[in-house]
Amino acid sequence: MVTLARLALAGLKDRSQVYIYHRVQIPPLSPLSPLPRIKEGNIHPQTKWEEAMLPYVLAEGETLDEYERRTDEFNKFNPVKRTDAKIGGLGASRTRADNSGKEADACFRPSKPPVQSPNGSNGKNEPWPNLVVEVAYSESEQHVLDNVKKYWLGNFSRVHDAIVIKIDPVSGEDEPPTRMQAWHFCITDKRTRTSDIQHRNHFEFGTLDKDGNQTNIQQGQCVIKISLDCLYHDASPGITIPRQLLPDPIELDFLLIRNDFLSMY
Repeated sequence: MVTLARLALAGLKDRSQVYIYHRVQIPPLSPLSPLPRIKEGNIHPQTKWEEAMLPYVLAEGETLDEYERRTDEFNKFNPVKRTDAKIGGLGASRTRADNSGKEADACFRPSKPPVQSPNGSNGKNEPWPNLVVEVAYSESEQHVLDNVKKYWLGNFSRVHDAIVIKIDPVSGEDEPPTRMQAWHFCITDKRTRTSDIQHRNHFEFGTLDKDGNQTNIQQGQCVIKISLDCLYHDASPGITIPRQLLPDPIELDFLLIRNDFLSMY
């Protein structure tokens, strides 16, 4: 698997001189997306961006082999990455609809045929992602949920599933977040084009709930399930859903996500 770590550290001779970035301000976007979007970086003194020279200190205190092993644990699509049924991670791709533009924090889809213009994700014929992940930190809970419902799930021709992660802000820069929530929406739960869509799943997966009480969640308790039929919705003709290679549904255990995220503090 080609990761950002490999690309950024390709010029380093000693694989032990790899650094795990431990001051990430938002969590890993999804167990489907192995790397977080880094909002601030630790720049190596030898780095010269204007000359595109490495190294860039991506991480600290861990070997590249171990870093890649940990990120691969969250890549649920490894079994199909070299097949026609591979799921593409489109990152924070810009989309346009309803006279506005938005980009999710992460989005995924299989190969899909073009759609009729102007109904595509680019305002033309580009197909929409099947799964998007939105992460909110300073944004209010209500605001991010409204955006997901009205934009990504605004009609039946856009995104099929959406995962929303809300992290409550903390006061100190190095203070780990304590309250975290997740929602899962699926377009099949939307009755009509104009009706509101209810979340399929919602839970608290931080260490504390809204009242400051310990959550004490267990493995398997805070799980979002994405069916292969949803993930491969409207895939290109000739693509067979790889049910023999991938679990159905794909289960995302947010206790594991939380523990991996908090280990960076």
